[in-house]
Amino acid sequence: MARIAGVNIPTGKRVPVALTYIHGIGPAAAAAICEAVNVDTARRVNELSDAEVLSIREHIDANYTVEGDLRRDVQMNIKRMMDLGSYRGLRHRRNLPVRGQRTHTNARTRKGPAKAIAGKKK
Repeated sequence: MARIAGVNIPTGKRVPVALTYIHGIGPAAAAAICEAVNVDTARRVNELSDAEVLSIREHIDANYTVEGDLRRDVQMNIKRMMDLGSYRGLRHRRNLPVRGQRTHTNARTRKGPAKAIAGKKK
């Protein structure tokens, strides 16, 4: 098991796919990391040497915000918007969709299960 950024990445998968298991690294960033540390994208994680895993780990630590730090940054940004009282902050505070989606119908993931209203039958 290779451990990068506090995450056990799967050993049987190709390197770019395995790197996407780290929060904050998507497919494009994973390909860029492989290119930067000269690791072939067709190789699997269990075929990597310890030196290659170490170089990937050091490159990620130096150039990317991942896992706990990223989650904390996102939460701090949301808290800042809520404290400012911006529109997006108010939507976060009320647990409503933030990015302009309709709420008359749908939005059930964000609002929770539908609540019955007495005398609404038509």
